[in-house]
Amino acid sequence: MTDATPTFERSPDLPPPASTVGVVGWLRQNLFSTWYNTLLTILALWIVWEAVPPVISWAFLTADWAGTSRDDCTSGGACWVFIKEWFGQFIYGRYPIEERWRINFGSIILIVCAATLFFPRFPYKLWVSLFLIFVYPIVAFFLFSGDAFGLEWVETPLWGGLFLTLVIAIVGCVFALPIGIVLALGRRSDMPAVRAVCVAFIELWRGVPLITVLFMASVMFPLFVPEGLTFDKLLRALIGIMLFQAAYLAEVIRGGLQAIPRGQYEGAQALGLSYWKMMILIILPQALKLVIPGIVNSFIALLKDTTLVLIIGLFDFLGMIQAAGTNPDWLGFAVEGYVFAAFVFWVLCFGISRYSLHLERKLHTGH
Repeated sequence: MTDATPTFERSPDLPPPASTVGVVGWLRQNLFSTWYNTLLTILALWIVWEAVPPVISWAFLTADWAGTSRDDCTSGGACWVFIKEWFGQFIYGRYPIEERWRINFGSIILIVCAATLFFPRFPYKLWVSLFLIFVYPIVAFFLFSGDAFGLEWVETPLWGGLFLTLVIAIVGCVFALPIGIVLALGRRSDMPAVRAVCVAFIELWRGVPLITVLFMASVMFPLFVPEGLTFDKLLRALIGIMLFQAAYLAEVIRGGLQAIPRGQYEGAQALGLSYWKMMILIILPQALKLVIPGIVNSFIALLKDTTLVLIIGLFDFLGMIQAAGTNPDWLGFAVEGYVFAAFVFWVLCFGISRYSLHLERKLHTGH
């Protein structure tokens, strides 16, 4: 008698339904999954159809690109001749034309040095970082201001355009971050006097709008200094912006410090580390990594808030565009200027946000 064991052969898997994969599946899942999603999709497509083609036609198809005056803008579309003719002022402000090479040279140094830090295997990252932190600010100051090494003196009221916007934003971010870190540590200090001073500073600066700070720095601050002692208007604005931004960064960093588990503090103390060694080597690296989105968000907000310096007589990027729009020879082309300003600010802010995401992925080592 034979014991015959039945055998089973696995049939090949059937392909998934065509309506659940590929483009059709994505559309059904994301745009047409329910009746109300279908209605919203149709409504969105209708809005895009009504809004996008006219904008494309105005900005590209019927726009005027070549010419030297408003008389060359006759098509009814965007007059990009306005941007082309005023491009130098939009970038450099009223900085002397023959001295603009100094801004270009300083920008090239900064871009080249910063670009080397993006290469993981670059062997001199430490030296480049030290140069950017301690040496480059001095070089840039004498290069942009002049009155040394045979360079012509250029007053800061002549600075303007995108150059001034980036100067204010970069200086404000670079100096506000360490001040914010110190304030955040002071607010969490066990010493009542230090904690009270830091709390009072943070709440005072966070309780007033930036426009008030700029007015105080420009108009009221000279009244509180000894007679005969004067500070440059740009320097006063930079100090006000740095302190204002430091107060907001302090709260962002304090949130990161509070998110660190208590065991990290206890472990560092068990190793015999002093307070500053514990903070610099153990706590702050973890806290700053956690609050990268908040720090970057504050930097982006500062970049856009630099447009407020126009109220104290500093013609930044947006200020130069507004000034050009009031020129009698170019009246009626303010829209093109604002579109150009929006595009430039979007490129800068989008680039900063993309780099912050790169940092988050790079530093995400798990917990």
